[in-house]
Amino acid sequence: MTTTIALAGKGGVGKTTIAAMVIKYLMQSQPGSILAIDADPSSNLNMVLGLDLEWTVGEIREGMLGKVKESLTAGGAAMGTLPGGMSKRDYLDYEVQSALAEGQRFDLIAMGRSEGPGCYCAVNHNLREVVDSISKSYRYVVIDNEAGMEHLSRRTTRDVQHLLIVTDPTQRGLVAAERIAGFRNDMDINIENSYLIVNRLMGEMPKALKNKVEEMDVEFLGAVPANQQLAEFEFSSEPLVQLGDDSPVYQAVEAMLNTIID
Repeated sequence: MTTTIALAGKGGVGKTTIAAMVIKYLMQSQPGSILAIDADPSSNLNMVLGLDLEWTVGEIREGMLGKVKESLTAGGAAMGTLPGGMSKRDYLDYEVQSALAEGQRFDLIAMGRSEGPGCYCAVNHNLREVVDSISKSYRYVVIDNEAGMEHLSRRTTRDVQHLLIVTDPTQRGLVAAERIAGFRNDMDINIENSYLIVNRLMGEMPKALKNKVEEMDVEFLGAVPANQQLAEFEFSSEPLVQLGDDSPVYQAVEAMLNTIID
C-alpha cells in the first residue's frame, strides 16, 4: 500500500524545507522506497535532495504535443499513435520513467511549468495515469505542491492520506493556510487527514497566533522553530536531507510525524 503525504501553503513559508525533513524522516525510520514529486513550477526540491534534474513532466507534455502535431500531419494521431507506431500512453510512460532522478532511497519527478496555450486535456489524463502507475511502486509518495494546490485539484496526482498545510507565523501565511483548509474538502480528490504546521516560529507561540490556530478548521500538528543553523546549511554544498539528526528543525518534524505515520 502506498502512503501519500502532500504539503501545501503560501509560497515562501518553507514547504520545500519541511518536505525535505519528511523525506529524511521516512528514509531513517520507515521501510520501503520513496517517490518525491515536485509539483511547484519553480522545481527546487531537487536542490534540497541533492539530485540533478534534467527533465520535467511539463517539458514531456510539450514534447508530446509537438509529436501529436507531427502525427496529425501524417494521419496518425487520430489513431492514437505517434510517429514510429508508439502509442501516446507508452510514449509518456517511457519519458516519465526516463525523467526520474534516482537517489539512494528515493526518486524524484518534477511536474514543471503549467500548461501553455495548447490542448492538454487528453495529455494530462494520460500523464495522471502514468504518474499514478509509477507511484504505486513506492511505499511513500511525498508531494511538494505549488501554493494553490493546482496539481491536486486537477487530479494530476493520486489521493492523499496526509495533507500538511504549512504556514509561517505571519498573517499572510495564515490566511493562505486557512483558505487551503477551507477548500480541501471541495476538491475532487480524497484527502484522509489534514494538519497545520507553523514553520519558523521564534520562541513561544504568541497568544494571538495560538488563538488563530485554534479557530482554524484543521488539526494543529506542531511548530518548527526558526533556526540559524538551517539558514547556514542552506548555503553549504550539502543537500538539506543530510541535516544532522540533532537539528531542532528535524527533531520537530520527526516528533510530529511519529504521531501520524503508522
